[in-house]
Amino acid sequence: MRRITERLFPPRPASAGAAESRPITTSAPAPGLQEAPPWDLETLYLALLVAAISLVSFAYFLRHGEILSYGDATAHINIARRVFDSRNPGLSQLGTVWLPLPHLLIMPFVLANWAWQSGVGGSIPSMAAYVAGAVGIFRLVRGALPANAGGQVAAYCAVFIYAANPNLIYLQATAMTEPLYLALFLWATVFFSEFVRATRTAGAAAQSQRRSALRRCAWLLFAAMLTRYDGWFVAAVFVLAVFAVLWVWREGRIGFWRSPLRPLFAEFVLIVALAPTLWLVYNTVYWRNPLEFATGPYSARAIEANSPRPGWRHPGWHDLKTSAVYFLRSAKLNLAASPLRRETEQPPSRWRLENWWLVLAILGTGLLLVWGRELWPWLLLWLPLPFYTLSIAWGEVPVFLPVWWPYSYYNIRYGLQLLPAFALFLAFVVYFIGSRWQRRGVLAGAAGLLLSVAAGSYLMIWRAVPICLQEARANSAERVLFDRTLANELHRLPPGATVLMYTANHSAALEFAGFPLRRTINETDNKLWRAALLAPGAATSYVLAFQTEDDPVWKAVQRHPDELKLLTIVSAPGQPSARLYVRRQ
Repeated sequence: MRRITERLFPPRPASAGAAESRPITTSAPAPGLQEAPPWDLETLYLALLVAAISLVSFAYFLRHGEILSYGDATAHINIARRVFDSRNPGLSQLGTVWLPLPHLLIMPFVLANWAWQSGVGGSIPSMAAYVAGAVGIFRLVRGALPANAGGQVAAYCAVFIYAANPNLIYLQATAMTEPLYLALFLWATVFFSEFVRATRTAGAAAQSQRRSALRRCAWLLFAAMLTRYDGWFVAAVFVLAVFAVLWVWREGRIGFWRSPLRPLFAEFVLIVALAPTLWLVYNTVYWRNPLEFATGPYSARAIEANSPRPGWRHPGWHDLKTSAVYFLRSAKLNLAASPLRRETEQPPSRWRLENWWLVLAILGTGLLLVWGRELWPWLLLWLPLPFYTLSIAWGEVPVFLPVWWPYSYYNIRYGLQLLPAFALFLAFVVYFIGSRWQRRGVLAGAAGLLLSVAAGSYLMIWRAVPICLQEARANSAERVLFDRTLANELHRLPPGATVLMYTANHSAALEFAGFPLRRTINETDNKLWRAALLAPGAATSYVLAFQTEDDPVWKAVQRHPDELKLLTIVSAPGQPSARLYVRRQ
């Protein structure tokens, strides 16, 4: 088979003193490496189809009351809402732990009370990101593979694996951050891939394309870094990759640090570095600690330290191999349904459908490394594997699976971060088979077999309920019931009444009740909050306390019992009871 490429980088230009800004003799691009048009009818039709899937699935999950099943989804919506609906509106309401971009994008869509209460406003950015991610993966494949039947079929196979995944379809109907991050990650890879391809072509047009692609890649990484902390790790690797490309591809024998390419790299680094800099400055200005998001009371470290099982550690704690196994299993559970029984005494069969996904993805990666080395930017899509392996082992970020000890659901959705890698490398297997035998029947057979495996896996997931939806239900069923019951009590309060409450765990009750956040005194208004805890009866007419040691309001009520009169108690299985008090006259 003719290789897609013969080597990673082109030969250096003969002229030692040539500059990036000087026109170079134009050479024709390598076959199959032409730029994909940024927007054409084919892409438009694809976007409309994926948008239709997004709307239909959103309507289904909205009707069944599932878009607010994740506690994090309601938290994201309420963080966005309190930026303008609180006693102290402003950027300080964005908090410290979660990065700000998702909340800023949600904010315009929750201005209307109905969009806030229903959760619809939080779903809109995720749905748009889902469509953008599908278009991005299509462009990534079409732009890198030859413009023939093999390249086209591979592109559609990749889009199907990505866009038809039931777990992604569910998450894009919610306010969760995974769809947005995946779209940003994919498009950053698209433009980095186009930048690498542009280094193989000389001429003024190629110079402009290099700068444009790299600049867009930088701004997408900037956005990804303000969406999820995954982006910080990914951006660091992208910086090293850009440096490696520019170090090898430079004009003549001139050193890199004297090369006119240096400003291009410097601009890329500055844009990427701007995101963490802004976040550190924000934490310093509003919280007097640049690392408040990592060391503060709401950080992952603090949550783990306050675990009800002190001294307990995840099986992957300081064990990279076990951590990687847990993460890969979560990825496979997002790709194919599996009997969710405890795998203790009898080991499961190795022939499960979920294992074939990983085998085919590894096969596609191996084929690319041998026969398609100019597609090496695709390897960046494997970055979630080392990031989450390190996070589980050393970063206080556990992933719990119902099949392995401790047999529960927690952060299984993180495995969805490998979906783009599976989609692309499985599609490359199809392309390789079609190119190797160069017969339409062989190509159609390979594509049909892959799509059958994917469709069968996804149908099994729908029948068994997507694992991300199972995770949301398992962790929220009792909480949602409790919050809706509590919302009914808040409805009964007099118009204009204010409430002192700790909102970190049950802000959804305010959302369900349509109770304005500005009519609460809560932990996000630091000065007013501290004063109210010293004298809860004097601060407001009503006090809502959750009977748990984690609630500062409950502790304040215990210190000042004579100031308040108990109105009602709200209880639900698995939840601390809520006690609503009124100020004594």
